[in-house]
Amino acid sequence: MRFVSSILLTALFSSAHLNVQAASQDPYFKGFANYAKENGALSPSVEKYLKELTETERKVGYIGPVLDLPKPQKVMEGVYTVVGSLIWHTPENYGLNNNLSWVEFADGVFVFNAGPNPAVAYSFHQIIKQHTDKPVKWVAVENSQGHAYLGASYWVDIGVKNFYSQSRANQDFNNGFEQIKASWSRRVGENLTHSARNVSDKFTEFDDKLVIDVGGGETIELLTFGPGHTPGSTLAYIPSRNLLFTGDVAYNHRSLAFFPYTHTGHWIDTFKAMKAAMPIDVFVIPGHGAPTDMAKITEDTLGYLEYLHRAVKEKIAQGGKEPDMGSIDQSAYKHRPVFEQTHQQNAVHIYKELTGGDLGESFE
Repeated sequence: MRFVSSILLTALFSSAHLNVQAASQDPYFKGFANYAKENGALSPSVEKYLKELTETERKVGYIGPVLDLPKPQKVMEGVYTVVGSLIWHTPENYGLNNNLSWVEFADGVFVFNAGPNPAVAYSFHQIIKQHTDKPVKWVAVENSQGHAYLGASYWVDIGVKNFYSQSRANQDFNNGFEQIKASWSRRVGENLTHSARNVSDKFTEFDDKLVIDVGGGETIELLTFGPGHTPGSTLAYIPSRNLLFTGDVAYNHRSLAFFPYTHTGHWIDTFKAMKAAMPIDVFVIPGHGAPTDMAKITEDTLGYLEYLHRAVKEKIAQGGKEPDMGSIDQSAYKHRPVFEQTHQQNAVHIYKELTGGDLGESFE
């Protein structure tokens, strides 16, 4: 049940003017609004309750229970990641189907990915506070998708000042915010997503590379190597730890998913550029799946992309059309999560890329 402070409970019986429509926008208090329609004496109380609740939530970032997120994995000293579900975003996984990570530095904590909603961001923050009393000072997001961005307003509300995103990603999120939020509300639940706000104006944008001095002689290099899974993406490399956050440029184990804005040909080039720029022994926290090394993400990401490109080109050379793409043998990858939901569409997607077909439009 949602936590509500005694101050807010007291406010329920205070006086104000009712705005039932505004109250009904908060899924936790639809019952109050409906009851107030039938009981005029409660009308002023509900509006004040909603107003004070909204003001309080804006100050603390989120009012509600701590969600039962996966336990964090210790990657190395001072580096942890919460590996999200390897399926789609659902109410059962609270929308957390990517990785949320943090790094402890001398002067504070760096967070990679803001979370899919304020509820997850808050719950992730409680995990961080169990490990360190250092404040979160820097937040970067991997791309424009909801699971990277929709929790950002929580971090703004608790006072974080330094936010970072690649320019195209931040602009895409800003332009698509209403659709992204609506989509995630439908898929994950309005109760988790309703308080998410568009705070893209708080983000520092970069085009190619941005270096952050995090104190203690350490830096974070924010990088982009080109489009792929999304048109804009942010990677983070920490030289002192030989640690790379790839975002969705790289997957470990999970099947790749292509969206209308995904360009797999560019993704291949982007992956190769990333790999060439990194030490061969770099430790990797991918966008999906457990922490690993460059060899594993090369096999699971680049290997799949190159295989499917070859297979689709061969099918086209044999006279194959779009309906024939489903017959391509992808059985070597069938053990991967969400394979059944992605593999045939993936082949069709590449066919359309290579033949100039319409990939459509979507926001996630």
